Amino acid sequence: MFEAQSAEDVLDLLDRERAPGAGVIARGAGRSYGDAAQSGGGEVIDMTALDRIVSVDEQSMLITAQAGATIAQLMARLAAQGLGLPVVPGTRHVTLAGAIASDIHGKNHHRDGAFARHVHSLRLCTPADGLLDLSPHFDPDLFYATLGGMGLTGVVLEATLRVERLRSPWVSADIDRTAGLAGTLELMSGEERHRYSVAWLDLLAGGRSMGRAIVSRADPLADPPPKQPLPRRLSRSARPPSLTGGPLLTVPRGCPDVLHPATMRAFNALRWRISPRRERERPQAMAPYFFPLDALGEWSRLYGPRGLIQYQLVIPAGRESALEASFEVIRRRRLPVYLAVFKRFGAAFGGPLSFPIEGWTLAIDMPAGAPGLAAALEELDLLVAGCGGRVYLSKDARMRRELLAEMYPRLGELAAVRERVDPDGVLGSDLSRRLRIDGAPA
Repeated sequence: MFEAQSAEDVLDLLDRERAPGAGVIARGAGRSYGDAAQSGGGEVIDMTALDRIVSVDEQSMLITAQAGATIAQLMARLAAQGLGLPVVPGTRHVTLAGAIASDIHGKNHHRDGAFARHVHSLRLCTPADGLLDLSPHFDPDLFYATLGGMGLTGVVLEATLRVERLRSPWVSADIDRTAGLAGTLELMSGEERHRYSVAWLDLLAGGRSMGRAIVSRADPLADPPPKQPLPRRLSRSARPPSLTGGPLLTVPRGCPDVLHPATMRAFNALRWRISPRRERERPQAMAPYFFPLDALGEWSRLYGPRGLIQYQLVIPAGRESALEASFEVIRRRRLPVYLAVFKRFGAAFGGPLSFPIEGWTLAIDMPAGAPGLAAALEELDLLVAGCGGRVYLSKDARMRRELLAEMYPRLGELAAVRERVDPDGVLGSDLSRRLRIDGAPA
């Protein structure tokens, strides 16, 4: 792995790696579940040393930072000035460039879109043209192809994002508990008036209880709750602990496999029972609401040495029958889904490899060694591709290449851009070779 300390380091490496199919790819915090930031036999550029926040412009409502700055760093700096990010993912520990390459999304996609929608401009290193400053007005084809482009259009060095006023580090949440999948789909299909919306699903429950849920819909809270007062104005030097605190516990290395279907079934049942049937305007700090798993450091170690598979799909709006069929596959195949998160997506935006499209997205976590897992996921792949949906490439390490063009029909646009900025095929990853993205060699 090559650790970049400057733009010149990246340019020098791209210039050295001129052999076709060399397989140079940038890597951030390593939080991807798939192989998008790996390159067996090639070169991986560690970008985490380039983590400086360059500027915050309160008048223009913009923040500029280097590629390796994390969402946590950006939020802490912005909160100190009474500002925030419009879109955040499920963890604070991804880098800025990683968020752009994966076009990450949050609980408010139906309202605010994904991360790409809020990128104002970026600086990109390309093999053919060197250092480029891009925006919707300067080389828009390359700019948009980079948003969700999985690092295959160049190495992001720096980006400028639009920001918003932070009313307080709190949200006000409405909580509803549903008894089964039918009730969950009915509740979430209604008109959505809240800015944030997410459902935790119990997919281990049997019979009509399968798909019962805790649905949380929330809006920013202007004033803190009386029991937990906060200053009216955030000091410019203050970093609210709710946005910057570390994990409460960390799972140690070598942790044995402690998660099993029976124990998780009991845990899910308990979690569902202790949740209120209906609660309105519950104050919640932003960090636990947006990043619940950040409270447990290295939580994936709970799955033992074989690890986990996270699989995320999106089913287009209007194809709800396919959505219900996907749940039926999970039930019939008896997939041991230990965590399931269900959300609504708004209109698509971004490049040819950007994942979100208008519809419904389901993310499920399962032990990697579960019997029959590979065949079950292949069945889901075919179902998703057949209805015009797609699988999230940032979380994929096993999909068959034959389905890529069905899921991502704009691959020709990506190929045209890559032919211009990387004609020798210097950029590449295990992901691009496995799926032969724009004809990359196997």
